[in-house]
Amino acid sequence: MARRIRADSLRSAVTALAQTCMGDMTHTQQVTMLALQLFDGLGDLHRLGSAERDLLEYAALLHDIGWVRGWRGHHKSSLEMIVDNLLLPLDGKTRLIVGSIARYHRKALPSKKHDHYAALEETEQLLVCKLAGLLRVADGLDRTHENRVRGVRCLIDQDEVLLRCSVNGPAPEEEKAAVEKADLFTQIYRKKVTIRMVTG
Repeated sequence: MARRIRADSLRSAVTALAQTCMGDMTHTQQVTMLALQLFDGLGDLHRLGSAERDLLEYAALLHDIGWVRGWRGHHKSSLEMIVDNLLLPLDGKTRLIVGSIARYHRKALPSKKHDHYAALEETEQLLVCKLAGLLRVADGLDRTHENRVRGVRCLIDQDEVLLRCSVNGPAPEEEKAAVEKADLFTQIYRKKVTIRMVTG
């Protein structure tokens, strides 16, 4: 019970920061929903628990807050804002992990040349890769910011992961972006990602 209360309190604080920076939370909420569906559907692959699920949720809610400083480099701004925000009720290491997951939702993949990533232990770096891999795909699945994907089911095969996406209409941009942004996922989980869009 105490852990659930704390988790709810943390979620409220994270959501409040996201709302302050973003205003319109439509894309943020969509990406968060999809990221958590991926996490839940791929448990046999990542073998992470509820604490790590919470970290993914926080990172998804905060992944675009850097937009408040402008679009260019907003993923890096998101990292800086998460790490520097002492009002977030997270310890410094957890803010660094969440910020790193958010930072890698676009552009460059994790690298030990990045100071924030190099500052993490190897197990923490692996966690960042596992969760950022999911977040990148989720972000791709809302490429147009039009909530075209209503939900996603995951099927794990020997060499690939099939993401069966329920859509409310054509979503070619989302399909293309999700495949492109599955680069980290493929690297860390060693499985190809196949997207299947299903209308209805």
